[in-house]
Amino acid sequence: MDLIPGACHVNGTSRIQPINDHDNPKLAELLRLFTDRTGVPCLINTSFNIAGEPIVCSPADAVECFLKTEMDYLVLGRFLVTK
Repeated sequence: MDLIPGACHVNGTSRIQPINDHDNPKLAELLRLFTDRTGVPCLINTSFNIAGEPIVCSPADAVECFLKTEMDYLVLGRFLVTK
């Protein structure tokens, strides 16, 4: 919980989704590379919206929402967006 507080709900629970090479090889490789680089063995996947706004439905929505948050990176398909 201390390593990845953003992955825990306020009650201390989380919903993990194991990743493997057979079902999703690209995501499994991304997770391996991220773990090797950061020492953090997970990626967080959550609903993409800001409180009170609808969930993102397009790349343009994603960039607009991203710019209003404290997130550092946004991955859109094969593109990495940074601030």
